[in-house]
Amino acid sequence: MSHFSTLRTKITDAEILKQSLRDLGITVKTEADVRGYNGQRVRSDIVAVLEGEYDLGWSRNSDGSFDLIADLWGVAKKHNQTELINSINQKYAVNKTLTEVKQRGLQNANVKLVLQ
Repeated sequence: MSHFSTLRTKITDAEILKQSLRDLGITVKTEADVRGYNGQRVRSDIVAVLEGEYDLGWSRNSDGSFDLIADLWGVAKKHNQTELINSINQKYAVNKTLTEVKQRGLQNANVKLVLQ
């Protein structure tokens, strides 16, 4: 029985995702296995190698978006999974926005994140 969960995301840009993970100090692998419970593994396009025995993975869908694949119970043993996933999503959103702005020629743009 698999312990892996698959969650739909709004992530569409692999390079920005990889850079966002690196910005957060997370080791990134491509075309690698996501580690799960009792040595189980599942192949993903992008893998965030986490401290401990569990990882986060992203696999591309036919529409270009990515699904997050992880043994969330295992990840939660060493990490606050909500904070971890939220920080990855926030970093991705900021990096994606900065990339879009720079492509439009606005080199001196700043992003202000407001939490309510």
